[in-house]
Amino acid sequence: MIYPIVAYGDPVLRTKAKDIPLDSPELEKLIEDMFETMYHAHGVGLAAPQIGKSIRLFVIDSNPFMDEDEKDQGVKKAFINPTILEESGEEWGFDEGCLSIPGIREEVWRQERIKIKYYDLAGKEYIEEFDDVTARVIQHEYDHIEGILFTDHLSALKKRLLKGKLTKITKGDVDADYRMKFAGLSKR
Repeated sequence: MIYPIVAYGDPVLRTKAKDIPLDSPELEKLIEDMFETMYHAHGVGLAAPQIGKSIRLFVIDSNPFMDEDEKDQGVKKAFINPTILEESGEEWGFDEGCLSIPGIREEVWRQERIKIKYYDLAGKEYIEEFDDVTARVIQHEYDHIEGILFTDHLSALKKRLLKGKLTKITKGDVDADYRMKFAGLSKR
């Protein structure tokens, strides 16, 4: 099932998500649907709040960012009830975008490595380290479950310059090649 993507302005994107029970009977189907929704929208990550669910779950697939010689070095996985334990390394800038904020891309600075604790569908706990683009995708999606958007990382000047575009998004005045949900309404 492909979900509509919740647009900028919806309160669910600003709410700190709650843990999801690991024995939730619909969790496996939800993860499958999230991957399907993410790929349909040409994304590399999708957090549950972006489909209107305030739970600590996100999926990523960083393979599209990998060069031809790095093929299959990206990471495709679901992170259930994750906690970032550590961020380290040099900060580096990258032009980020977001499925909930279509048409806007800005340079965001993030640290190059993370250590994260999360669970898989079987309830097994993992503590892993990721770096470079995969770490960035995880950091971006993790922000979503914390109620943070990539625009929050921008300077006050950049935020002021984007205010008009962001207001248009909240009103549904945006072009996206996937279904979006604006203030309780669906739009193609």
